[in-house]
Amino acid sequence: MNYRKLGASGLVVSEMALGNWITHGAQVDNETARACVHAAWDAGITTFDTADVYSETRAEAVLGQALKGIRRESIELCTKVYHPTGTGPNDRGLSRKHMMEACHASLKRLQTD
Repeated sequence: MNYRKLGASGLVVSEMALGNWITHGAQVDNETARACVHAAWDAGITTFDTADVYSETRAEAVLGQALKGIRRESIELCTKVYHPTGTGPNDRGLSRKHMMEACHASLKRLQTD
């Protein structure tokens, strides 16, 4: 695996990332998802991409479970915020309230809170 610096941040990330958009929590069972994450890790992938709305928040939870046992400091987790995760008027968008609550909820689902 090749790695690159992310802009001027000094952070080094794998050139390839594993995303779990429509698969984890919906199209594949959790054991298959775990096997995919571990195969990616074994291949040198350290960057994992997800979002709070993927599979109605289940994708983050499946990814968090699959990453158990891998040092948190060894990986980069990318998630997103904006789309609705609930029915309330503040359960969507880019308000500070929604972004903070979404980040806390994502960290909890990813088991990194």
